[in-house]
Amino acid sequence: VTKVPYSYHCPASQHLTSYHLKVLLRLNSAYSAADCSVPLLRLNSRVPDPSKKAESSGVTAGRTPSMLTRTSTRSARNILALRIKFVPPTLPLQAARSLIGQLRIQQLSTAAASIRLGRSRQASPSHRKPAPFQTLPRRLFSATPTATMAQDYDTVLKGKYPAKEHALRVADYVKSKVPNASGVLYVEGRMTKMLEDNDEPEPFRQRRYFYYLTGCPLADCHYVFDLATNKSTLFIPPIDPDSVIWSGLPVSAAEAKELYDIDDVKYTTDVNAELARLGKGSKNTVFAIQDQVLDNITFLEFDDKNFSVLKDAIERCRVVKDDYEVALTRKANDVSTIGHHAVVKAVKNAKNERELEALFLQHSVANGAKNQAYHGIFAGGRAAATLHYVANDAPLEGKLNLLLDAGTEWNCYASDITRTFPISGKFSKESRQIYDTVLKMQLETTAALKEGVVWDDIHLLAHKIAIDGLHAIGILKGDKGEILKSRTSVAFFPHGLGHYLGMDTHDVGGNPNYADTDPMFRYLRVRGQIPAGSVVTVEPGIYFCSFIIEPYLKDPVHSKFIDQAVLDKYWDVGGVRIEDNILITKDGSENLTPTIKDPDELEKIIQAS
Repeated sequence: VTKVPYSYHCPASQHLTSYHLKVLLRLNSAYSAADCSVPLLRLNSRVPDPSKKAESSGVTAGRTPSMLTRTSTRSARNILALRIKFVPPTLPLQAARSLIGQLRIQQLSTAAASIRLGRSRQASPSHRKPAPFQTLPRRLFSATPTATMAQDYDTVLKGKYPAKEHALRVADYVKSKVPNASGVLYVEGRMTKMLEDNDEPEPFRQRRYFYYLTGCPLADCHYVFDLATNKSTLFIPPIDPDSVIWSGLPVSAAEAKELYDIDDVKYTTDVNAELARLGKGSKNTVFAIQDQVLDNITFLEFDDKNFSVLKDAIERCRVVKDDYEVALTRKANDVSTIGHHAVVKAVKNAKNERELEALFLQHSVANGAKNQAYHGIFAGGRAAATLHYVANDAPLEGKLNLLLDAGTEWNCYASDITRTFPISGKFSKESRQIYDTVLKMQLETTAALKEGVVWDDIHLLAHKIAIDGLHAIGILKGDKGEILKSRTSVAFFPHGLGHYLGMDTHDVGGNPNYADTDPMFRYLRVRGQIPAGSVVTVEPGIYFCSFIIEPYLKDPVHSKFIDQAVLDKYWDVGGVRIEDNILITKDGSENLTPTIKDPDELEKIIQAS
């Protein structure tokens, strides 16, 4: 079988991996087994002629496909189609189920099948019903996104950030909490601050509540939204002649009105006068955020000042993303993927963690992402057992794996991606066992996601799969139900499965309960049902941290379930975490992260470097 491009829309250097070819062959076999009259595809056994564009992909089905995609139909029978000039026949349900079982991507375990909409973890297992059959996710493979996908989000991002729509949503929420609310919403952007005992400014990071309503990245700005007229006004700093000498001309009011989705733009010297004008009248309220109002801002004309509703309103609205926000997140993921892949290619010859951190930062900035969403984690060997390791300066010699957790920010929207791979180019036996378990945790929990599922249930599923994997290799022993009940698996998987993602890496709106007495759920950053349109991270992990595990070994409640002799073989694995960014949809989810995670492919790339 020829090694062929993933799509003729892609650069010729982007090829299908052997893993992808095996998947395609199984797809083809499934269609043949279903007695379909038209084959899904054929794989050429000859080298394609580059001059013939229609055959340059090496994959044909009578016509040239542009990309593999999920069908939009809700029917479980129409699980897969090629985006080509004809629609291939649908698979019978039985063949569809068989196919998904072969791919091990959407096949739900018994535990996964127990997840139900709106259901809490306390529900009796005997009353659980199987989850409805789900279609294959759109991004089935861990490959570089096609040009079509890139064009999709680039087209969206040519427009303005939808600040006005965000403001209207927030205003509606405020009115739902405060009947007959009248007055204004008032927020401030981040103000310029100087470093202590220094004449340099602190690194600037725009205040997220302000950006959500304005899309404006400028410092020292104010914003007012009139609830009576739905009119938005942005206040920007006036021109300072002394500053122009050093920094050049700032954005003018006219330019700002063209750049941002705002009804009017004025200068900050007019803020108090405008507030006084809008505050005149009976029963007007100014809705602002506590501790985010400058001392020189006065609300004298307003009958009431409400500092309790607006912050919550913005946080609630930020949970569900619009198309523009999803496009920003997708862009951040694609830029981060460039850096991740560069690190994978360089890890075998690197001497120190800091070299790899520098490489990731280089590729981020070179591709337009000057800001990181968070301090990256470049953890070699046992350091990977520290969840938020930030030293990034240790030698790599003699260590098994590198855990890379890093993500860029694109116009205030974060990506958050984690991969773990062998420094030598070959997983040790123990490392591969743990990697395969974590990958299964990640794939099956992702497959179980859709609108309305309870995050606690998805997290519980991850623990059940972790227990199965650790039990199979002998680290855990005894009855698996008793292991789950005792919470012994928390020793190896101590954190939550993921969190909301948006303008903040650990985004708002998750309703965490860190006072929960159940150690399995205490550190969940998301609780309750997951809405369509939200973006979550799915980042299961298994870690061998002596500080965490040793108390379990000394506690008879847990020690009876842990085989210490087997455990001792795994300390050098450190930790394995795999993390993708997932968009929740009505009937499933879409993976926004194209970074490679197939273990065989990772090994091949590292060995070839």
